[in-house]
Amino acid sequence: MLEKSSLFRGIPAHEISGDLEKIFYRIQRYDKGELIFRPMESATRIALILEGTVEIQKSLPNGNLVNVSHGKQGEMIGAAAVFSRSRKYPCGIAALEPVTVMILQKEDLLKLMLKDIRIMENFATEIASAAYMLHQRLELFSYSGIAQKAAFWLLIRSRQSGEKKIPIPGSVSKWAMIMNVSRSSLHRELKRMEEESLISYAPPVIEILNPAALQKMLG
Repeated sequence: MLEKSSLFRGIPAHEISGDLEKIFYRIQRYDKGELIFRPMESATRIALILEGTVEIQKSLPNGNLVNVSHGKQGEMIGAAAVFSRSRKYPCGIAALEPVTVMILQKEDLLKLMLKDIRIMENFATEIASAAYMLHQRLELFSYSGIAQKAAFWLLIRSRQSGEKKIPIPGSVSKWAMIMNVSRSSLHRELKRMEEESLISYAPPVIEILNPAALQKMLG
């Protein structure tokens, strides 16, 4: 499982086992809805998701929670906060289902990176990718229309994969949460886009039929 994770990618299992023998870590399980990190909690720990999916949540001044993104098996959570100047988790991270994580203290992660430059490179790649995805997400929220948001998301995924068939992330409901819109509104707009021959809407996959028209929607 760790061989496929973002932190240990490209490192054989026996080498990972040897690296872990020299540091302290713990395996923790969280039930659905349980918070792994609380907003504004002191950021001293990094978690590597071994099983399950988490939701990164931002609390608004009016008390509402906004879904910022999701984390899935193999991904790190809390890393940017731990190495930030504020050293606070800016968002809450909650289990969307039963979740198992590997918890590492900052000092132990640094020991791993100093021991194996591949871990350091994987960590840097993950942080850079997270910053890039955040930039894309901010651009996503700059579009007010649901169809525009869907078009932007589909075009970005198509450019990344080089494919016209784009898997929906989990389900239409989860996708709607990512874009901070209601499921029914997203479903309605996708059906309309299909009627206009812009896409083929067949969950769990959407095929882009007219990328030029989708790009035109974005202005």
